[in-house]
Amino acid sequence: MASNPIVNIFKIKELRNRIFFTFIILAVFRLGGVLTIPGIDASVLLQYFDNLASQNKNQFASYMDFFVGGAFSHFSIFMLGVMPYISTQIILQLALIIFPSLKRIAQDDGGQRKVAAWTRIGTVGVCLIQSFAVTVYADSIPGAWTGSIQMKLLAMLTVTTGTMITIWLGDQITAHGIGNGISMLLFAGIVARLPSAVLDLADKVSNNEINVVFVIVVLIMFVGIIGLVIFEERGERKISVNYAKRVVGRKMYGGNSNQYIPFKINPSNVIPVIFASSFLTFPLQIISSIGSNQNSARWVGKLSAFLNPAGWWYNILMVILIVFFAYFYTQVTLNPIEIAKNIRENGGSIPTVRADKTGEYLQRVLNRLVLPGSLFLAAIAVLPTVIQNLFGFPQSISMLMGGTSLIIMVGVDLDTMSQVEAILRMHRQDGLTKKGKIRSRNL
Repeated sequence: MASNPIVNIFKIKELRNRIFFTFIILAVFRLGGVLTIPGIDASVLLQYFDNLASQNKNQFASYMDFFVGGAFSHFSIFMLGVMPYISTQIILQLALIIFPSLKRIAQDDGGQRKVAAWTRIGTVGVCLIQSFAVTVYADSIPGAWTGSIQMKLLAMLTVTTGTMITIWLGDQITAHGIGNGISMLLFAGIVARLPSAVLDLADKVSNNEINVVFVIVVLIMFVGIIGLVIFEERGERKISVNYAKRVVGRKMYGGNSNQYIPFKINPSNVIPVIFASSFLTFPLQIISSIGSNQNSARWVGKLSAFLNPAGWWYNILMVILIVFFAYFYTQVTLNPIEIAKNIRENGGSIPTVRADKTGEYLQRVLNRLVLPGSLFLAAIAVLPTVIQNLFGFPQSISMLMGGTSLIIMVGVDLDTMSQVEAILRMHRQDGLTKKGKIRSRNL
């Protein structure tokens, strides 16, 4: 009789401790999401954002809350979440490509530790800029706080410290918990918004503000898209590799024709979506904060409207950035030239492909995989705008029923399941699936 995999999870001490540790860190993260920064009147904030929500004018706040589980509208110490850290990673990765000297430093012994240190230092700078924009935004809310220079400096210090603590919490999950820490914090922020979104949807249906037929259609779309996202995340192209026989001492190695290189249809998983969202969040926050001032220039208002998360231009930029970051991240993590070099050095070859053309062949295969994969990610990411415009759903609901949230939730869930699966198999326990592994689809 097969054992229950859920029971097996809690039988293994290592896995049980990792899961409990992850839940404790996520609880601390959620607690920090409701602790308001010093000087802010929480009741005034609540009334202000409720008025914006009733007028459907809280697009910017809803967009920011989407990544931090409502911490932004609470003006909490974790209101920026991990987005400044991700923005700094993007800037640094681009710098490593543009400046060869930096790339050589990163490839030296201890180079990755230097890059990690640069990322932390850069994150502090980005946090200070974004936290200053937060103080400007707070000034536009009547009665929210005094807005003195001392309070602004204290708020900037508090928000920056909160972001660095958030990053540290993510590192602790990666080291001692389950899943990638930064992705898990994004996942927790999105899931925390689900109950309120469901209640808002139920209220609007009961008040006949949204047709129940539209809700059923969107829910069916939601389930279908989850299936497509899972199929896309598991899909891969297997490149067969033959290795020549080698004699080392008295043993013979190689000669196996069953080996292959798996190239996923979406090698970068949810990274392009996270990078694109973070890349747009930084200017959006600055512009929205400046635009909240009644004396701001006319062009600021136009630019703020142009970058409205519910607008079409914003989503066009999102599509372009997702495709760009999909290619960018794939080239950084999967270098076809390096893969081809390793194959040749180990006496391997790809059937029907000349040895000197292996790199070009692998590059061509990757390009053919990344393009449809990135376009699929982009199509899912702009889904909330389509739902909002076609069915009249509020932004807070449409963003949580599809798009970036759906991709992040499914991607993080699959990655976490794979880690749990690996630990179960390592302890000779039945996995979460009948085959003992999360199956991939060969394309």
